[in-house]
Amino acid sequence: MDEMNGTLSRSRGRVTSGDGTPIAYERRGEGAPVILVGGALCTGETERPLAELLAPRFSVVTYDRRGRGGSGDTGPYTVEREIDDLGALIDDVGGPVAVHGTSSGGALALAAAAGGLPIDRLSVYEPPFSAEAGGRETFRDHRRRLTGLLDRGRRAAALELFLADAMAPEALAGMRRSEMWPRLEAVAHTLAYDHAVLGDGGVPTERLGRIHACVLVVDGGSSPAWMRRAARGVSTALPRGRHRTLTGQTHMVAPHVLAPVLEEFYEEE
Repeated sequence: MDEMNGTLSRSRGRVTSGDGTPIAYERRGEGAPVILVGGALCTGETERPLAELLAPRFSVVTYDRRGRGGSGDTGPYTVEREIDDLGALIDDVGGPVAVHGTSSGGALALAAAAGGLPIDRLSVYEPPFSAEAGGRETFRDHRRRLTGLLDRGRRAAALELFLADAMAPEALAGMRRSEMWPRLEAVAHTLAYDHAVLGDGGVPTERLGRIHACVLVVDGGSSPAWMRRAARGVSTALPRGRHRTLTGQTHMVAPHVLAPVLEEFYEEE
């Protein structure tokens, strides 16, 4: 620990992953531990609003996934190394823990649970797998184009390709001119990591069947239909899965809507 801050207990520190990579984290509150796993382009700071809502009842850990923020980026990248990062955090806070993953962070959390990390309860919000016909082929093509751009050092182009799926052209042009863009471009290489976490892009039924923890899969009632179908597919494939839809929410879920749902789930007997 290298920094303490007082009203709600708060500390910052680093753990060392199995390959020697330092992973920066922040911990808020006291109580049963909950680790938040961010999605594509996100850092621990991105998860701060949700963490602050959960901190009065839990000890909430946010962290910078490898290649982002204050964490290192030992190569070559593998999904197993990212799972080791989460394992190092669990060892530090003391498992078993509850884990919540957002988007591709949810896919990573599911892979970690399937790999045997001591996760007692797991919640995920819209892991972006596809249950659609042809979904794997579409994902494979997108991944090929994105990694090709990154391999040539074209981070801005890769970032635009990724964001174009979710943003109107005028909104993307506005973001390109914003102060946020350099920060996003700095972590754009990690988009390849998130694509690796998603495997072939389809719902990983066999892997999900190995998860023994109770898992809550959440989606937004106003999210794209394919995301909602994927969430239901993930829930169905889990031995102890359950599904919940948050009315009116999109992929950019409001923390104040999500937080009470997670609180209820984590505190169940």
